[in-house]
Amino acid sequence: MSRAALLESLLPGVPVRRGKVRDVYDFGDRLLIVATDRISAFDWVLPTGIPDKGRILTQLSQMWFGQLETPHHLISMNPADVPLPSGVDLDSLSGRSMVVRKTTVFPVECVVRGYLSGSGWKEYLKQGSVCGIRLSADLLESDRLPGPLFTPATKEESGHDINIPFERMCDIVGDKPADELRKRSLTIYLQAVEYARERGIIIADTKFEFGRCINEPANDEQGGDEIILIDEVLTPDSSRFWPADEYEPGGPQPSFDKQFVRDWLETTGWDKNSPPPQLPDDVVKKTRQKYIEAYEKLSGQKFAWA
Repeated sequence: MSRAALLESLLPGVPVRRGKVRDVYDFGDRLLIVATDRISAFDWVLPTGIPDKGRILTQLSQMWFGQLETPHHLISMNPADVPLPSGVDLDSLSGRSMVVRKTTVFPVECVVRGYLSGSGWKEYLKQGSVCGIRLSADLLESDRLPGPLFTPATKEESGHDINIPFERMCDIVGDKPADELRKRSLTIYLQAVEYARERGIIIADTKFEFGRCINEPANDEQGGDEIILIDEVLTPDSSRFWPADEYEPGGPQPSFDKQFVRDWLETTGWDKNSPPPQLPDDVVKKTRQKYIEAYEKLSGQKFAWA
């Protein structure tokens, strides 16, 4: 690992909104999304980053945008395609930046679940359902579902997103857009599942975000084509990736994500209500390697910054 983690980008004078991982700069009709190396767990951004994590997520998103048969927001991977302030360090932005179309974002997370895990498993244990969808009573943790479920969630500024029934999503965004978002989410998920399975990865679940293009006419009669896929897509931060050759229902699965981080934090005695501790080097290295492994399996290419 030859580089330090980039915890925050800086473009002086450009309006910016900082999320848990991404710094989003506003250039009028375009945005520059910079994926930093910040990592979050238990709703906290940790003080230690994972070197190159932002590059891995961005390169993987680029790969998926090229694979998927759906309109999306990506214009360019070159940060110089927007009018950057003079003196900006382009090397620090390289590989982790996307120039994208600006949209009006739908205020829901479009979650698709193919397997019973995470918050879906917790709800199933209590109520026998996931987001109000009744399931058979004999399912195990991590079982493959009879078919993928569309289980939307609210977008919360802090804390966990909240699972909601589809009817509540209709109340929030309208019946017609909700139907379109559900259809697109399920279609994209099925495309991605087939692609990933051929490369040894199970996509247990994932979440998508969509937006309406700004300054473009609505086209609802032809399927709402002004709605496009935005943000990151099908990365270890937005999905559960499991190694197919180790899959065994009945408990948690090995995964290509930040599970090393979560597991280590659980051993520290951290109360999850105060600032989290620094990550040790071995946890950082193992987590970085898991992200790289996911990228290389899915893309079929070596990670350029490894």
